[in-house]
Amino acid sequence: MAITGVNVVTAAKLLGEVGDIIRFRSSAAFARHNGTAPIPVWSGNDDRHRLNRGGNRQLNTTLHRIAITQARCHEGARALLKRRQETTRDTSKGSFRVLKRHLSDVIYRALVHDHNQAAPDRLAS
Repeated sequence: MAITGVNVVTAAKLLGEVGDIIRFRSSAAFARHNGTAPIPVWSGNDDRHRLNRGGNRQLNTTLHRIAITQARCHEGARALLKRRQETTRDTSKGSFRVLKRHLSDVIYRALVHDHNQAAPDRLAS
């Protein structure tokens, strides 16, 4: 809940949909599971990515809500969106996709950190 945009209900939804975080071997595997890993699309010499419509849609919706809140209230997220739109050819949807992937990585690291902090307590029980 230390992440901007995550409240009690959102945290509960994340934990309920993710389950045990150690089942994912990396943040990329977690992103693939929640549908934020981009799918490469090639058209001629143009290398682009498109939205992944697969994965756990409930988890993706939760990440979307967090991203909307951060785009409105968090200075770092606003700076990321602005920088992406100014320096790349990204549309606003493309920039938002990048923000969701970034949030997926941040949430993965937070869940792994929490799991590692709780691991000694589990062994003592």
